[in-house]
Parts: sequence; C-alpha cells; structure tokens
Amino acid sequence: MSEAMEKGLVPGLRFPEFRDAGEWEKKRLADIAEFYKGKGISKADIQPNGNQPCIRYGELYTIYGELIDNVISKTDMSPNELFLSHTGDVVIPSSGETKIDIATAACVMRKNVALGSDLNVIRSKQNGVFLSYYLNGALKFEIAKVAQGDTVAHLYKSNLEKLDLAIPPQIEQQKIADCLSSIDELITAQAQKVEAVKAHKKGLMQQLFPAEGETVPKLRFPEFRNAGDWNAIPLGQLAKRCKQKNGQGKLNRVLTNSAEFGVIDQRDFFDKYIANQSNLEGYFVVEKGDYVYNPRISTTAPVGPISRNNVAAGVMSPLYIVFRFNNNQNDFYSNYFKTTGWHQYMRQASSTGARHDRMAIANGDFMAMPLPVTRPEEQQKIADCLSSIDDLITAQTQKLTALKAHKKGLMQQLFPAVDEIVG
Repeated sequence: MSEAMEKGLVPGLRFPEFRDAGEWEKKRLADIAEFYKGKGISKADIQPNGNQPCIRYGELYTIYGELIDNVISKTDMSPNELFLSHTGDVVIPSSGETKIDIATAACVMRKNVALGSDLNVIRSKQNGVFLSYYLNGALKFEIAKVAQGDTVAHLYKSNLEKLDLAIPPQIEQQKIADCLSSIDELITAQAQKVEAVKAHKKGLMQQLFPAEGETVPKLRFPEFRNAGDWNAIPLGQLAKRCKQKNGQGKLNRVLTNSAEFGVIDQRDFFDKYIANQSNLEGYFVVEKGDYVYNPRISTTAPVGPISRNNVAAGVMSPLYIVFRFNNNQNDFYSNYFKTTGWHQYMRQASSTGARHDRMAIANGDFMAMPLPVTRPEEQQKIADCLSSIDDLITAQTQKLTALKAHKKGLMQQLFPAVDEIVG
C-alpha cells in the first residue's frame, strides 16, 4: 500500500495512475462553487411546442439521473424571464417531500437550458459530472442531514455552502466522471433492451388473442390455422369465486394487486403493512395460483388490473374479487388479462359510481365476463411462447439490476469515506 493510501483522505478504489498522487484536498463546497437559484417555471408554462428547453425540479426525481443531456420539457417563455444554465452546472432541488429525496443532484450537460425556481444551481470550475456523481452518491446522506423541515424538506444555499468534501486534481475528476458516465450509458442501453422486449411481448399478446368482437386471433401458430373459431365462455363457467374469509386471522401475509407489479406482498409495495394486522378476519384468503381483480383505476390499468398470485398464500382486501380457474394448467389467462380484449365488457357492465377512481361492478356481472376459449393445445402453445419471452425479460432485467448494483458499489469506493472528511 502506498503512503498516500495510508494517509486516508483518498478513495478506497483508485485508478493506477493516481495511486501515488497524494491525498485529495479537503474543501467546503463554498470554496469551489458559486450558488444561484433558478427562476419560476410553472407546470402551466410547459409547452410541447415551445422553443426553450427547461428543467423543473420534479423531473430530477422522476426522469433524470446524474447527467441531463436530452432535456424533455420546453417552454415558450422569453429567455429574459429565465435563469439559463452554463454547461456543467449542477442542480439540486430546493424543496421536496423528504430530506433524502431532496438530496438529488444532476449535471446539466448543455448551456442555455432554463432552470426552474425550485432548483439550487451550483456553478463551479470543477468537473460538473464528477461533482454530480459525488453529491448524489457519497455525500447524499450529508446533504439530507442539512436539509430543513419535516412536512416539506427545504435546502438552502447556506446549507450547501457548509458541505465538506474532498477534491482531487481535474485529471482524476475527469477519469472518475468518464468511468461512471460510461456505466450509465450501459445502464441506459440495457434499460432500453428491457423495454424493447416488454413492448414486443405486449404487441404479440394483442395479436395472439382475438380482438374484441373477433373469433380468431390475427396471429396463429401454423398447426392451428385451420382449427376453427375460438369460443367465448363466461368466466363463471371456467372459474369460481373464492369467498373464504381469513377466520381467526390465521394468515397474516397481506397481498396487494398493483397495476405495475401484479400481486405482491404489501410490505414490498409500501415498505410496511398498510392493513391493520389485528383486523384481518374479514379479508379474503388467496391461494397461490388464484386470480385477483382490483377495481382501482389507473393510467396503466384503465378498468383495474387482474393478476395471478404467483407469490404465496395470503389475504386480500374484501374490496377485491378473487377467483380460481377450474383448469389452471398454464398462464394462458394470466397473459390474456394483460391485453385490452376484456376492457370494453368491463366498461359496459360497470360504472364508476360515487368514486371516479374505482370501477363499480357487481360480482355476478364480473363473473359473466366472456373469455376466449380455444383447444387446450393452442392455449398451451400461446402460454409457452409468452412464458419464453417472460424468461428473456427476467434475464435482461437481472442484467440491468447487476449493472446498477455495480455502479452503486463503484460510487461507494471511488470517493473518500465521508467520516474521513467530516471527522
């Protein structure tokens, strides 16, 4: 180990050419940067056909990572009314829901981008990409510590100015920035692969099942092209409702049906149990393999989602409808319910009632929903085809998760430990 490594104010992982370059220099953020505040851009100011690219603080949480190159929002406000970026400016929200969320930094890679009023702007002669990764990684919790407020978190210039950090020479900053940004490029490319496979599956499902009002699918495997029309049979003849209640509260695994993730343990979805654990006797028992309808409407589930329980036995809110197919040999109907072929029936058989965010449908009407039926061999072929694509999605998603974990590990090692800087 070199003398520089023994001194401590160096990262745990350093590129070979810098291992004998000495310690990083301890600084306060105020020593290396100037601080500005963006100017107001409201939601109403966002115009799809505007000429001026702009960034609002909420987009840092939902859209952008550490680097902002392709700006998605535009406004038609005059540049004279706006605060425009320099290339390499680092932005951090000045308000947010939680202190840890507010500690979200991003480097603006373009000049003359309008920055909204709820953004702190850090302008430095240091490498902005390096600084963004540093603030968003090793120093994230330090930023959260200095944020103020409980119901709404606030981050002021005076909070950021006192932030301690360690700075290497520009050439080492660039090396770290290049390393992490190259991993981000891999992550972006891998995420696009995952989305492409998901889109392929979605399009395929719409063709492998008959469209509403049709009796054969647009796409059929060769061996079934002369097999005749599909039938439509009410759900109640193919499945039965599951109405068993959780007597004496024997089961305490509370499940939820998310439009995005399907049936999952409520703890995984909300990070805690939302249901009252002492009052689960009235919940429905849901066995593995059962199907669940959640009447809650969302953008991704306009009539509510129907999902198969692939988790484990548990209980569900009595607001849901639980049913079990008489013959549950494959994922044929699990995939069908991911299409839109049953949506029109639901709209006709139900109303939104008093609550516009929920479908109101009688149990009998729900169980009368017509489902497509073909010979078992064709159902199995379709299920196998779509399952193979699911396997591909899983494999590609695992690669994406591994890349993100690799980046996270690198970010922990490419910067000095915080306690060595503030200690």
